[in-house]
Amino acid sequence: MTHAFLDLPPLTAAHFASIERQVAALLRTEQDVVIMQGEALLPLEACIRSAAEPGSTALNVITGPYGQTFGNWLRDCGVTVVDLAVPFHTAVSPDQVREALAAHPETSFVSLVHAEAATGNTNPVAAIGEVVRAHGALFMLDAVASVGAEPLLPDAWGVDLCVIGGQKAMGGPAGVSAVSVSERAWQRFAENPQAPRGSYLSLLDWKRRWIDGGRKALPHAPAQLEMLALQACLDRIEADGLDTVMDRHARAAAATRAGALALGGGLAPYVHRAQDSAPVATTLRVPAGSDASELVAEALAADPALPLIAGGGALAKEMIRINHYGPQATEDAVYSALAALGAALHGTGTSVDLRGARSAVAAAWQNG
Repeated sequence: MTHAFLDLPPLTAAHFASIERQVAALLRTEQDVVIMQGEALLPLEACIRSAAEPGSTALNVITGPYGQTFGNWLRDCGVTVVDLAVPFHTAVSPDQVREALAAHPETSFVSLVHAEAATGNTNPVAAIGEVVRAHGALFMLDAVASVGAEPLLPDAWGVDLCVIGGQKAMGGPAGVSAVSVSERAWQRFAENPQAPRGSYLSLLDWKRRWIDGGRKALPHAPAQLEMLALQACLDRIEADGLDTVMDRHARAAAATRAGALALGGGLAPYVHRAQDSAPVATTLRVPAGSDASELVAEALAADPALPLIAGGGALAKEMIRINHYGPQATEDAVYSALAALGAALHGTGTSVDLRGARSAVAAAWQNG
């Protein structure tokens, strides 16, 4: 098998372009799509550094840790950043975005994460896009966790820069990522003297050398295995049907939430409202006196393959995340994760209802 991988012929420009077209079809976009040769932080930073004009003002919405990262990059570019931070257990509302833009009418760039896998929330991008479009700002969306798990329509929603990665709901590789770029965004990049040029971060280089050149010569050697893996997961989504894939993620989220509530033991959804919770992952708050990291370690000791992780940073003691995305968006994966958590809680002397959790997961999965 290794020998076969090493004997693969080089990825041609035509093959590369065909994978770009598959990404565009997945996003239902008429905008240019650039597949960048690195994980999604590469196009996210490239978008910000290309669009961020020194002295300009940006609205940076923070509903989780990635929003904080975007703000840091924007400030590093000399941008005045207005942070709109909401509690991680909720979503940002269109009215909050509207009020922030009204308070700062000079805002020319808005950054938002669609679904925050780290905190388990998702934001109403369609309605927010209407607000941003009416204001006239450029709109960048991090859709790495949402693509394949919930509706994503950058053109219809007025998204100028939509960044995706394949490693979550798409069930693909982490080593390549993509961004759709509107004509407005290309113009902003071209007019920004600080936009990267002659750089691995340069989207303008991709436009000049790849898109404007007729997609005949790649500006960099492609990551061949990752590109083929991306194509394989796109083929799989096309074969299954995007609606079917999204439905599976929605069922997994509903089943996890229902099962956790039925399990008891003090576990509670971290995101308060079901409509604010992301289909890609469910976060749970552990009972008082418990340590999330210890419970996860105990559960993983029984089965290291379970899609469980403790919250990051300050959330490590209070939050557990069940990653029901990609191949883990199944009824069995959801129940197995909850059962392992139930066993870990039982080991601490906490009463849990495994049978009730099993019934709740099955009913929620069936009902969608």
